[in-house]
Amino acid sequence: MKYVNPAPTVDIIIVHEDKVCLIKRKIEPYKGYIAIPGGYVDYGDTVEKTAIKEAKEETGLDVELQEIIGVYSDPERNPKKHLITTVFVAKPKSFELKDNEEAEPFWEEISNVKSLNLAFDHNKIFNDFIKWRKNKKTFWSGKR
Repeated sequence: MKYVNPAPTVDIIIVHEDKVCLIKRKIEPYKGYIAIPGGYVDYGDTVEKTAIKEAKEETGLDVELQEIIGVYSDPERNPKKHLITTVFVAKPKSFELKDNEEAEPFWEEISNVKSLNLAFDHNKIFNDFIKWRKNKKTFWSGKR
């Protein structure tokens, strides 16, 4: 029997004062689109370790994880395959952004993000982040 399972990922909303660190994607899917930094959880790694590693790889920033905003598992959230993401809020320990082969990181005012057309389901995630800042309630992709 062959199993086809969703892949675990993380996304990291890195917040400094009234700004968040976003990336412009250099790879498909959504090449050229703006997104929240994130990536796949490697076998043997925790989501926490992956979030710290992916933040560094995609932005150049060392981060401290603060909270989990939620878990998003809609099978349609990625056009390539079914991914389940754990979304973290983190604060940066460093501030110098570094481009890499996958992404061009930049700081954006939180108030400007709503006007962007983010990749994947990141508009929904970011809207949940705005709500989370007010009441610290976690979010789920399914209806409860």
